[in-house]
Amino acid sequence: MKTLADIGEDALVRRITGRLHSDKSVLIGPGDDCAVVQGPARGQALVLKTDTIVEGVHFTFDTPARLVGRKAVARVLSDFAAMAATPRHALVTLIAPVSTQVKRILDLYQGMEKIAREHGVRIVGGETSRGGQLILTISMSGTLPHPCRLTRAAASAGDFIAVTGRLGGSIRGRHLKFQPRLKEAHWLAQNARINAMMDISDGLAKDLPRLADASGLGFELQHAALPRSPGCTIAQALNDGEDYELLLTLPARTAEKTAAAFNRSFPKVRMTLIGHMLADAAQRNLDLHGGWDHFLK
Repeated sequence: MKTLADIGEDALVRRITGRLHSDKSVLIGPGDDCAVVQGPARGQALVLKTDTIVEGVHFTFDTPARLVGRKAVARVLSDFAAMAATPRHALVTLIAPVSTQVKRILDLYQGMEKIAREHGVRIVGGETSRGGQLILTISMSGTLPHPCRLTRAAASAGDFIAVTGRLGGSIRGRHLKFQPRLKEAHWLAQNARINAMMDISDGLAKDLPRLADASGLGFELQHAALPRSPGCTIAQALNDGEDYELLLTLPARTAEKTAAAFNRSFPKVRMTLIGHMLADAAQRNLDLHGGWDHFLK
């Protein structure tokens, strides 16, 4: 009998989602950065996302609690950025050993509350339980104009591929202090033509193929063009993961103009064009086994 280590995260998700039912109220279901369902008001959709971080997987026991709390919320905010959605409210599920110091828990919530407040999010409740290690789950809701325009499934052949910021270096602490690109995503939604977009959480080597799969396309990546964090190799930029930058595709006729305008508006972040989408889904000049997988050994 196969185990999770045998099939990996993506195959598991496909098997699970293949068993789920949907209806017309579900506008964007499993497989994108967030789920989107019909909202209470005409012209508005409800955006839903949940994410979990686990001690020993996403942070260590020695990681400052405020940074752990910050990271838990920031990861979800990054998914909202991927769809240019507006986050509103959050629930927190906390699992912790009974030996955990109360101050550590309060520091966790201080970290969560600070970054949530910075982005207009209110933490409105949650759940607590005991367990063998510290686990935080954030469930967040927000809004998005309907019809929804930005998903990972609408890239076109000939599109330029672009990323924001720099890639690699998460192991040096960037995964704890990254800034969700909500402001940049909303600027793009209002000022540019974007065909597809997602955030880079598991590394470009894992997430670019996911975008290509969702759009039924291949790609040609210009490895030398990758914007790298100081001291990082190309391999690290591809595979380190937890970059939480935006990965997007733009129509060829406007890509360079969009990148230039973005760089004028966000000179400390910047956008870099790194390749093209191809019509042939089999053409991909990238190791598909790179990036982060929660289950593969």
